[in-house]
Amino acid sequence: MIRVVVADDQELVRAGFAMILDTQPDIEVVAEAADGFAAIGATREHAPEVVLLDIRMPGMDGIEAARVICAETSSKVVILTTFDQDDYLFDALRAGASGFLLKDVRRDDLVHAVRAVASGDSLLAPSVTRTLIAAFASGAAALPPQTSRLDVLTARETEILRLLGTGRSNAEIAAALVVSEHTVKTHVSNVLAKLSLRDRVQAVIAAYETGLIHPGTRPA
Repeated sequence: MIRVVVADDQELVRAGFAMILDTQPDIEVVAEAADGFAAIGATREHAPEVVLLDIRMPGMDGIEAARVICAETSSKVVILTTFDQDDYLFDALRAGASGFLLKDVRRDDLVHAVRAVASGDSLLAPSVTRTLIAAFASGAAALPPQTSRLDVLTARETEILRLLGTGRSNAEIAAALVVSEHTVKTHVSNVLAKLSLRDRVQAVIAAYETGLIHPGTRPA
């Protein structure tokens, strides 16, 4: 059973998401929250697999709540918002969010997102993915290369990170390197652990921040 906390300051929105998720046989909404403080409290109490966080909430917003939740717990965060501007996107991802969906998400896509994130995958809405790629390609999200972070990686792990940064799946990486998909999964896990990354979304960001992928690199 996938346990979920839903946090949104609008009661109707919160109830709507909870109702959709509660109809699924493998998902249970264990708590609802109207602000970031309540979301953190509910997460600490119930230890859910997934926390849905609205970005704009009174008291403590979703991004700050995500930072606390991701730092203190193993719960995965999916950000829900009506906004897809770059600042919200990058703040949410750097806070540790594993998913970022717009509030007009379709019912089936919401359910899929919760299941995907609970299983360890990362997920971005298509429009958010386009924003992320476009911003990096234009240099809007670029930071001075932090190449020293790569010192802990082997040559193969560095290559894996570079390929992750181009958006390739495990199967595509395996084909490119002529190795098994199981081997790729092992390397990906090692990369995430050594760089203290929560998921593949943060690995993509790290690939850019370390200079492995440069603005304008064509995604796979």
